[in-house]
Amino acid sequence: MASITFINNPVTLIGKEVKVGDIAPDFTVLSNDLTPVTLEDTEGKVRLISVVPSIDTGICDAQTRRFNEEILNFGNVEVLTISVDLPFAQKRWCGASGLEQIKTYSDHKDLSFGKAYGVYMEEFRLLARAVFVIDTMDKVTYVEYVSEGTNHPNYEAALEAVKELV
Repeated sequence: MASITFINNPVTLIGKEVKVGDIAPDFTVLSNDLTPVTLEDTEGKVRLISVVPSIDTGICDAQTRRFNEEILNFGNVEVLTISVDLPFAQKRWCGASGLEQIKTYSDHKDLSFGKAYGVYMEEFRLLARAVFVIDTMDKVTYVEYVSEGTNHPNYEAALEAVKELV
């Protein structure tokens, strides 16, 4: 399992670590209007899943903006930003940020995504910062579990993984 710290303290990740080559595990999260969304709902697209501890923090805000702005240049790619923030808070953030086209999803209800992808931090009931790229056939082609939760992911590597699929 990936070794992660959050504010320089070790955390316990619950779930199975996902690796390149795996078939992406299914999950159910909630959209901002409380509609359940699964991996199957984005079938046929390249997916960049951007996992953040909380959308209301500076690094999470920057990560969400960066991936969504960069992906506008690609076709047939969907960015899913997932956190345990309540859908109402995510919707408020999107509106306040002027980024209402961004798709944010909440794993607050049952931590389905966090457990399926091994990013649920037991100590805080938050998701560890991570990035997953999934191809149109649901195969995982890129994985980054960010070793320190307050650090940025490797944007360039993740975007390169997306470029290779489109």
